[in-house]
Amino acid sequence: MTRPLDGITVVSLEHAIAAPFCTRQLADLGARVIKVERPGAGDFARAYDTRVKGQASHFVWTNRSKESLTLDLKQPQALDALRQLLEKADVLVQNLAPGAAARMGLGYEALSKVHPRLIVCDISGYGDDGPYRDKKAYDLLIQSEAGFLSVTGTPEAPSKAGNSVADIAAGMYAYTSILSALLLRGKTGQGSHIDVSMLESLAEWMNYPMYYAYDGAPPPPRTAASHASIYPYGPFEAGDGGTVMLGLQNEREWKVFCEVVMQDATLATDPRFDANAKRNENRAALKALIQAAFGQLSTGQVVARLDEAQIANARMNDMAGLWAHPQLQARGRWQTVGSPAGDIPALLPPGRSNAFDYRMDPVPAVGQHTEAILRELGLSEASIAALGAAGAI
Repeated sequence: MTRPLDGITVVSLEHAIAAPFCTRQLADLGARVIKVERPGAGDFARAYDTRVKGQASHFVWTNRSKESLTLDLKQPQALDALRQLLEKADVLVQNLAPGAAARMGLGYEALSKVHPRLIVCDISGYGDDGPYRDKKAYDLLIQSEAGFLSVTGTPEAPSKAGNSVADIAAGMYAYTSILSALLLRGKTGQGSHIDVSMLESLAEWMNYPMYYAYDGAPPPPRTAASHASIYPYGPFEAGDGGTVMLGLQNEREWKVFCEVVMQDATLATDPRFDANAKRNENRAALKALIQAAFGQLSTGQVVARLDEAQIANARMNDMAGLWAHPQLQARGRWQTVGSPAGDIPALLPPGRSNAFDYRMDPVPAVGQHTEAILRELGLSEASIAALGAAGAI
């Protein structure tokens, strides 16, 4: 079955999360992704933890279906091998330190002169220019710079996201930008340069709170897991200790919520709560009433009442609950992929297609494909041995 990116070769000078997440999604669609790693340790994300059969959780998530090529790019022979590889590549992705790729002659300006069809995607914290260009950028730092922390958490304390949201945002925009560049090349025959910034990626996701605070208006308050401006919309505890998340969107739902879920129709016309703005102002009083009602019910009973009233709701799952989620199981979202430590479960990418199956190949060991790739480039066994002896691979 033909995949959308079959025949496309991606070379990636990548580490950590943003670039690997981008290129793994290209691999999902059939692209050949050659991951260039440092000899020995490889991508430093391999050592983040040992949670998955001795392998790092971040790494196994973002690096399946790739080939690992180890090259010490400070050595001329290794850099020459990379240049040979780029002669046959369609895309180069890199998230090295700012300016590092350009200093090696791997910037778009230099490469486009000899490879005019090559698409070059640079991923960085702040972009290729501007006063912040050379600042180090880690996910939590970008969450802070982008204002994400200012609207996330409790009134008393800001909180970061529980995953690498800035890296993920940048990886997603790099991925979609590369797909767009491939479509454009199909029309023009020319490659292009893509400059993806973590700050700009997360700032895009912050447009709602930015517009909410437009022209000096107060920003959305930090309201923990509750909605900042709609109530009730957030977590409530049931009598058995479980937590149910529910959300009301309009006055019709508020009336049904009072009648079916709270079983108190008079509450709907209580002057403290008969409009969302009033409910928002009187959160504490309304929360006490809801918790008193839910405290007499199990989690399952609360969910049953909400479902009967057709009020949007969800259980607050933990990771064990997500691993065992019945909807993911029923839709066949789990597959098995190989890894250096044996088979591991992996979620299929979102977006089920009837036209093709996603590529779900193993997570590579460090340098697993180095010799095969170098032979493919035409290097002799003696040359490969010499590279190994010099520590260049």
